[in-house]
Amino acid sequence: MNENAPFAPLLTRAAAAETTADPSSVMTLLADSDTTGGLLTSYRSTFAEGAVGAPAHFHTKASEMFFVLDGSLQVLVGEELSVLEKGDFLLVPPHTPHAFAAAPGAEADVLFVFTPGMARFDYLRLLGRVMRGEAGFDEIKASSEQYDNHYVDSPVWQRVLAERG
Repeated sequence: MNENAPFAPLLTRAAAAETTADPSSVMTLLADSDTTGGLLTSYRSTFAEGAVGAPAHFHTKASEMFFVLDGSLQVLVGEELSVLEKGDFLLVPPHTPHAFAAAPGAEADVLFVFTPGMARFDYLRLLGRVMRGEAGFDEIKASSEQYDNHYVDSPVWQRVLAERG
């Protein structure tokens, strides 16, 4: 290890990575802030067709990066809807409301990176429990400051969800 580096090199093998799953997605936990010197947090999500990834929310400290590995991801950034396709990259700065879901009729495989990093793996585990019906959404709401995940109302995103049925 380089003595000037703030953390040791990190290799997360796919076969050894922790996963958390719910009926419509699988999240593969790759690197949390405690293993990256606080520089980033990263995970991969695979969404089944029709899966809703996240309601409208924003982060106050972190920028969130989306890189579509395969499939199509519908995103809301501010009040603008778009579809990201395989190979597309999106960077959402702090304080910018956004939401995402597998695009209609598509699956999606997405790499997420938050920078700077913060301990988010416990949030992702909690999210999995909520989606499986093992915990209530009130636990997510109560953790908004801890995980820098602040939910907002979005009439545009509500319309998208209503159109999905």
